Amino acid sequence: MTDTITARLRLLRTGGIGPVAYRQLLARFGDAGRALEALPTLARRGGGMAPPPPDAAAIDREREQVARLGARYLFHDDAGYPPLLAELDNAPPVLIVRGDLTLAARPCVAIVGARNASAAACRFARQLAHDLVAQDTTVVSGLARGIDTAAHAGSLAGGTIGVIACGIDVVFPPENAALQEEVATRGLLIAEQPPGTEPRARHFPYRNRIIAGLAQGTVVVEAAPKSGSLITARLAVELGREVMAVPGSPIDPRAQGCNGLIREGAILIQSAADVLEQIRPIDPRAVRSPVHGWGGPPPEDADDAARSAVSALLGPAPVPVDEVIRQSGRPPAVVQTVLLELELAGRLERHAGGRVSLC
Repeated sequence: MTDTITARLRLLRTGGIGPVAYRQLLARFGDAGRALEALPTLARRGGGMAPPPPDAAAIDREREQVARLGARYLFHDDAGYPPLLAELDNAPPVLIVRGDLTLAARPCVAIVGARNASAAACRFARQLAHDLVAQDTTVVSGLARGIDTAAHAGSLAGGTIGVIACGIDVVFPPENAALQEEVATRGLLIAEQPPGTEPRARHFPYRNRIIAGLAQGTVVVEAAPKSGSLITARLAVELGREVMAVPGSPIDPRAQGCNGLIREGAILIQSAADVLEQIRPIDPRAVRSPVHGWGGPPPEDADDAARSAVSALLGPAPVPVDEVIRQSGRPPAVVQTVLLELELAGRLERHAGGRVSLC
């Protein structure tokens, strides 16, 4: 098993390999070791060169650091991997976690909002989180300033999950150092990035998808237009999860995002009872069984004609993969192979909502 973990981490830490490519490589080759051996050939077919994977010694150092931090790896096929998160097409292949993993198995609600939130909004978020955990519901947020901080503070005693956009050993913002440690010891702390990774702008959308993916519903308390909180809400919509919002004053710019969500169909929330009404079905038999997102047929080999047909349909504007399949007339497994080859060659970029574009 030790060699399996190292091989999986080497594959995942190889530049240009995201969750979708990782999943397809494992489906096609059966294990990470064989997938690593195939990378140069696949990238060459896509018209480029695959970056070299990190050596085993570097991965061993990472694993030692994770252990020293009191954290552990949670792979996509481990028994404790959150089933709702596994429904994502781009579910993280591995998480680094500290704390009580059983909190992710309970009904979860995400509470997100503005970093520069008003005092009234922070008070509401803190009380809402407190009332939700009192009803055996786990509160998920991102350990950012403002609403996130209030949500964690209100739910620490009953069950909170913090998802961060950096390494498990990095604190951001710095003033939340004590809170992050409390979340890790009394709740659950989750990171997708390796230890030592500093937060970068590109990491936060990945963090947001985990927050939305863990939760049956997302509550936005305050949010300016085009804020990260609205990205989390949009991801929740794409996943078919509930989106809820707290209304605010029309003259406060921090309320524009929430009021806009309500105008577009989000559920107006005024209390924990409103939230629980949305996430708890009237009939227990209506509860769906989570579908693990790692299924599906493995990619098939593609010939030059298929590569030309698929590549011709791609450009700088993102297009849904389903549309590429439809217009190319090729089997889905063949199209996925071509996209995988292009991605490994550094020529393809994947976007939210199952869309792709040429770099």
